[in-house]
Amino acid sequence: MKYMLLIYGAEDCWTEDDRNTCMIESMAICDELEKEGKWIASSPLRSVTTATSVRVRDGKRQITDGPFAETTEQLGGYYIIDVNDRDEAIEIASRLAPAKKGTVEIRPLLPLPDSLSLPETEAISQAPSDTETPRNYILLMYAEEGAWPPEEHAPALAESVELCHQLHAKGQFVSAAPLQPPAEATCVRVRNGSRAVVDGPFPETKEQLGGYFLIRVANLDEAIAIAAKIAGSRRGTAEIRPIETLSERNQTSRIQTEAK
Repeated sequence: MKYMLLIYGAEDCWTEDDRNTCMIESMAICDELEKEGKWIASSPLRSVTTATSVRVRDGKRQITDGPFAETTEQLGGYYIIDVNDRDEAIEIASRLAPAKKGTVEIRPLLPLPDSLSLPETEAISQAPSDTETPRNYILLMYAEEGAWPPEEHAPALAESVELCHQLHAKGQFVSAAPLQPPAEATCVRVRNGSRAVVDGPFPETKEQLGGYFLIRVANLDEAIAIAAKIAGSRRGTAEIRPIETLSERNQTSRIQTEAK
C-alpha cells in the first residue's frame, strides 16, 4: 500500500548543522528503502517564505504570498513509500529525524478508479537551482472535507487526471496523487526515545490536504497558471512550494563542510 509521509515542524528549531545531518540521515534511509523496493519519492520543500497560494472563485484567480495555513509547524518535506501496511509505515516514520523535533503525518494514497490512470511518474530533476533548467514545484491541494459532493467529486477527479496527461504531453508532469480522507491519517512523534502515535491529521484546520501535483516548469508564473487550472482550486486552495532536491542540499552541505 502506498503512503505519503508529511514532515511537519517549526523551521526555526533546526540549525544549519542539524539540517545537514538530517539530510544525510534521510538520504541513507531513502537508499535503504529503495533497495527494499519500498521507496517511491521524497524531497524537502523550500521555506514557507517561498510559498504562494492560489484560489479560483467565480472564474477569477486569487493569488497571495505565503503558505495556506498560518501555523507554527509547517510542512517541510515528504516521502512516498510502498509498504505492506500502516504499521510498517509507522515504523519508517519513527526512524525519520524530523519525528524527533516535529511530527510525521502518514496519509494513505487514494487509489484511482479503474477507468482513470495517471501518466507514469517521472524522476525529479537534479539540476542545480542557479541554472535555467526548469524547476520542480509541488502544488498542495487543500479543501474542506465535503467540499465536493459525491456526484461532483468523480468528474473533478477525472478533470484533474486529464490535466496530468496534458502536462505530461508538455514535459511538465512529474507525479500526482489524491490522498485518502484526513480521518485515515496517523501522526507519529518521537520524544526522548519514546514514540507517540495519534490517529487523525496533524494540522487542526478546516481545509485539509487532499492531494498533490508535482510539476516541472520554467518559473513560478507557470506554476500559478497550472494551479489555477486544477479543479480543486475552485473549491479550496492550491499552495505552491518549490522543491529542494536532495542533491542540492547535499551539494550545499559539501561546500559548507569544505569551507570549515
